[in-house]
Amino acid sequence: MTYTVNCSILLTELPLLERPAAAKAAGFDAVEFWWPFETSVPSDAQVTEFENAIKDAGVQLTGLNFNAGNMPGGDRGLVSWPARSSEFLDNIDVVAGIGERLGCKAFNALYGNRVDGESAEKQDAIGAENLASAAEGVARIGGTVLLEPVSGAPKYPLLKAADALKVIARVKEESGATNVKLLADFYHLAVNGDDVAAVIENHAKDFGHIQIADNPGRGAPGTGELPLGEWIARSRELGYEGYIGLEYKEPQETAFSWAIRQRATSH
Repeated sequence: MTYTVNCSILLTELPLLERPAAAKAAGFDAVEFWWPFETSVPSDAQVTEFENAIKDAGVQLTGLNFNAGNMPGGDRGLVSWPARSSEFLDNIDVVAGIGERLGCKAFNALYGNRVDGESAEKQDAIGAENLASAAEGVARIGGTVLLEPVSGAPKYPLLKAADALKVIARVKEESGATNVKLLADFYHLAVNGDDVAAVIENHAKDFGHIQIADNPGRGAPGTGELPLGEWIARSRELGYEGYIGLEYKEPQETAFSWAIRQRATSH
């Protein structure tokens, strides 16, 4: 099973740039990150420092988010946010550059909250245009743009897989882009009341990425009630070949004890 550790939500006891090495020390060879900088266009020195932390740790960067704004403050992406559209567009080349240098091919574009004073129609039109631009920007390195339903953000409009797939279909229809795919975060889908098993049956072969956390609590696998192992296994049977992103909250000491148990029982 090929897991990738989301170093933006796990190992947070450590400074950000020490987390890739900690993931490696815990037995993992791959990491993913939310946007690790304050701005869409960080300094060359900041980018180099980030890239070196990953290279020096000897891990593969498998996923990187586009700038999603101030996540702790409640922002959930710039894609459909009219006033910050230019920031999103400025971010594309930076993201693609990091991807090119580190061999990363998957880039999560959080869609953005509904904004007061802007119509949903306008936001969705801008969202589709910006996703098409992102798709074009990462296509040159063989990259894929990921679109994700999210829970816990009252103004975020993509709640279920069908919501994201509808946007993806619009982008393809309007721009011809074929490299925008669903990020199936089983935790978010389950919390939002989606039929995760049905989503897997219908779309697993086309998933751009899978992320997991258990529910309730967004903790490690086994801390809640979701059949994550079954869902992953079924996704594999139906043709999903990518990484499984570990995007849950758990203290560093116990963050991966479930995986150690799993390895012990699988030999």
